[in-house]
Amino acid sequence: MENNKIAVGLDIGTTKIVALIGRQNDLGKIEVIGLGSSPSLGVQRGVVVNITQTIDSIQKAIIAAEVNSELKINSVAVGIAGQHIRSLQHSDYITREDAESVINDSDLDRLTDNVHKLVMMPGEEIIHVLPQEYKVDGQGEIKEPRGMFGGRLEATFHIVVGQITSIRNIARCVKSSNLELHTVNLEPLASADAVLSQEEKEAGVVLVDIGGGTTDVAIFKDGIIRHTAVVPHGGNIITNDIKEGCSIIEKQAELLKIKFGSAWPGENKETEIVSIPGLRGRDPKEISLKNLSRIIHARCTEIINAVFTEIKNYGHDQTSKKLIAGVVITGGGSQLKHIKQLVEYLTGMDTRIGYPNEHLASKESVKVTLNSPIYSTAVGLLMQGLSSKKEADFVNPLENIEDENSTTLQNKSIIDESDIQRDNTKTQNANENLIQEEDLEYVKIETQQDFDPVARTPKQTDWFKRWVDKFIDLIDD
Repeated sequence: MENNKIAVGLDIGTTKIVALIGRQNDLGKIEVIGLGSSPSLGVQRGVVVNITQTIDSIQKAIIAAEVNSELKINSVAVGIAGQHIRSLQHSDYITREDAESVINDSDLDRLTDNVHKLVMMPGEEIIHVLPQEYKVDGQGEIKEPRGMFGGRLEATFHIVVGQITSIRNIARCVKSSNLELHTVNLEPLASADAVLSQEEKEAGVVLVDIGGGTTDVAIFKDGIIRHTAVVPHGGNIITNDIKEGCSIIEKQAELLKIKFGSAWPGENKETEIVSIPGLRGRDPKEISLKNLSRIIHARCTEIINAVFTEIKNYGHDQTSKKLIAGVVITGGGSQLKHIKQLVEYLTGMDTRIGYPNEHLASKESVKVTLNSPIYSTAVGLLMQGLSSKKEADFVNPLENIEDENSTTLQNKSIIDESDIQRDNTKTQNANENLIQEEDLEYVKIETQQDFDPVARTPKQTDWFKRWVDKFIDLIDD
């Protein structure tokens, strides 16, 4: 990475869009100089379903990052995910004219170009061609063939493939936001760069990025990417299950999941109750935290079992493919309470939560802001943009823009949270039903108390007791 190079990572997710501007300092750490985020309104399960809304969300995130950094963004490194992504293994070779000359970059590029010419299924195109191991004149297990002599150069490749339509829709949204598409990167590979160490990749590790719409899986062994997959479920389907199971609106379900949700039902007792304010003056709705955790546990188990199936497909049960470093979970879904313990229980593998802050320069305000698994992909995309050999002007000073345009840009950049909230509620048709965290908090019944289903609240208990006392007095008279 060049120390004076500034790059931009753009994470177009199902629940949020994040733009991150940064550069690498002399110590090899990433200095983040601009951050912008906005709700993602046009993406479902990692795929663009509404181009207009996606463009609007991208522009809000970009403008916020520009004002934050006082730089004008020209080009971005974009992530791609979605259930349309698949991977395959392929071997190919080239014959070199001069076997007495050393193997160099041009030979490796020619071999990689051969793989890019492979014919895929209709409607698909190659996103990544990732070399794994090389052979030179039949000698295998070579990781770095440069500088060697030989006439026949072979390699095994991990190829990532996606649907042309989905890839082009991402490109259209970026270009319609007046940005250049620098690179398109697979999101689990970007997240892996942000949260995995080289030692873990050497030992064997599974990265599980639990996003809003999808769960991305990447398996590394001997420092090489071995397998990638996308499970078409994420945190949003858990929210939807809570919504349907408890008969509440989506905003309430999301808040319940974040504040009281647990992936392990044994943690909650039947006496723990949360009361949800009723809609339009209706009676409050009471939800057992035990029942809530059962709903979350069922869906989390399904997602983790699907991930474990991908691990077994790689051949983890074989001694030669033992993944010593276990599982690293990241993404917004990794913040769910007790998800780490559930992954360990279902897979039998050591598990930790992956944070991207270890690659960030020690600027406290930035590290506190980005010290969350939800920014793993954005940090990884920024790192890939910085390490890319492809030349591009990611940013320009904001002062180079004409004053009128600059003023307009800054006026547009003031993103009012109430506007974002209105955008969200329009899509959910629930503007008047929003609840605050304190609405859930103050009615939580303590675990030490016995819950009487008749006595809904202390106030109702007092009223019922007074009524009984009066009734007894009346009979006595």
